[in-house]
Amino acid sequence: MRPPLEADLVVVGSGVAGLAAALAAASEAEFAGGIRILLLTPGRFGGDGASTLAQGGIAAAVDPGDSPALHALDTRRAGAGLTVAERVGILAAEGPERVRELARMGVRFDREPGGALALGLEGAHSRRRIVHALGDRTGWEVTRVLAEAALRCPGLRILEGAHVTDLILNSGPAGSVTGGGPGRRPVAGVRYLDPDGETGEVHAPLTLLATGGACRLFLRTTAPHFALGDGLALASRAGARLEGMEFVQFHPTALRVDADPLPLVTEALRGEGAALVDGSGRRLFDPDADGPAPVGAASGDLASRAEVARRLWLAMQEGVEPFLDARKAIGTAFPDRFPGVYRLCLAHGIDPVRDLVPVTPAAHYHMGGVAVDAWGRSTVAGLRAAGEVASAGIHGANRLASNSLLEGLVYGKRAGQGAVRDLVDGCPDGRAPLGSPAPCESRPPAESRAISLAPAPTARPDADLLAEVRTLLWEGVGVVRDARGLRGVLSGLERIEAEANRPGQPGQGPEEGAAPSGAIARAVLVGRAMATAALARDVSLGSHLRSDSRVEAPSRSMARHTLARLVS
Repeated sequence: MRPPLEADLVVVGSGVAGLAAALAAASEAEFAGGIRILLLTPGRFGGDGASTLAQGGIAAAVDPGDSPALHALDTRRAGAGLTVAERVGILAAEGPERVRELARMGVRFDREPGGALALGLEGAHSRRRIVHALGDRTGWEVTRVLAEAALRCPGLRILEGAHVTDLILNSGPAGSVTGGGPGRRPVAGVRYLDPDGETGEVHAPLTLLATGGACRLFLRTTAPHFALGDGLALASRAGARLEGMEFVQFHPTALRVDADPLPLVTEALRGEGAALVDGSGRRLFDPDADGPAPVGAASGDLASRAEVARRLWLAMQEGVEPFLDARKAIGTAFPDRFPGVYRLCLAHGIDPVRDLVPVTPAAHYHMGGVAVDAWGRSTVAGLRAAGEVASAGIHGANRLASNSLLEGLVYGKRAGQGAVRDLVDGCPDGRAPLGSPAPCESRPPAESRAISLAPAPTARPDADLLAEVRTLLWEGVGVVRDARGLRGVLSGLERIEAEANRPGQPGQGPEEGAAPSGAIARAVLVGRAMATAALARDVSLGSHLRSDSRVEAPSRSMARHTLARLVS
């Protein structure tokens, strides 16, 4: 076992939310003094995770003809009644300043000839408000700039190749400022595995999860290998409340090729006029056929992602192969305007300047997560969350396009700020007082503040069982669900759990007894939470589409979140 580390705040994850939180915490700590911040990431710092793959951009009301109020309205409309108006208002109001802040830090945003930000249009937005960087490499560019700032930050330590497997619970007072129930022990740090399988611990009064989503649990997905829902499982085991677990956004246009994950084909293409067509080039969606849309709302190819994914899915069930046609709308400008997508297409033998681009819906973003307040506090003392792993009341039943990077920036920063302020104020939610200001370990070389534990392992524990979980969820908790399929998922997960319980399965150490291997146990827990929540919500709402929906007799809980508190 590696020597334990000590910190006051440990941030788990180095995507946009984790980086924003860590940088904000370090900035706050400059004025407090003696606060030790440590960031853990399972892969390469700033190089792995979903944030680097984000193509679409950042939604923000930076145009004079736009406003935060309109942005908030579009966000609430997409969320289908399950957003929290105050939280959405914060997101929309603080978004423009976060964009300006990134520009000051050096993010190379796309601009018009006169210098103004070039603004794109995406589905369900009523205004052109999507800010891009390097065409379709926004997530990569934003992550690069934030990661470089983190490496220069003197108050922040970084540990690469550390895969968090457990939250440490202490015997201190239970409860939290957000109303957690009695009897729950505070989180007091994390346990992790290094690439050699050696265990380490970080002891800290505050732990902030920024571990990303769970869409890797679906067979067809755009999510990276780390997006297995580990943060959700860890939080749930600690007693934290999860909400909205049934709401999974399936991006309508992943590249339909033999790859895992599937490359994303950004929605910005449709915002610039590319159309969804069948193999003969005939348009699949006629905007005029949809009838009048709500004022400011989009329709046809630019309807909400849930609606477009549903239509594509149903068309595919009837034997239609969908394609994206950008030949006329974008044509020869494609390589310059969308260089990332262009390279991805060429790598699979497709030239989008001349060819139709084959597409398919794929699991892309999970709206559910750890229930948190506006400062990232969960229902368990000592535990915070930000980004896709959290449910802050922003996305509701369906995320508005390009609000994910924005949420990571806005609410990641707030979570980092709030954590340090709570530490300075004496931990009002029952945590232990601040420790001594000693560094968590010896400093790395001056030219880099990142400590590398060598590359993270790429092999999946018990890959066959994980593949079964992914197939189950794709088939039963996919774009369109029904009660029979959801019960089949629950039954299948029970079988997989029993299989993982068999003696001699990978990951079962003597201290674990008959417990399932860690990765499979976490995957089963999260999959069960998704399927259980989807079964409980017996009507269609937002991204949750039930083919057996009893629309004439909707559930009384239709406009309320499903809640889950599952312990494996």
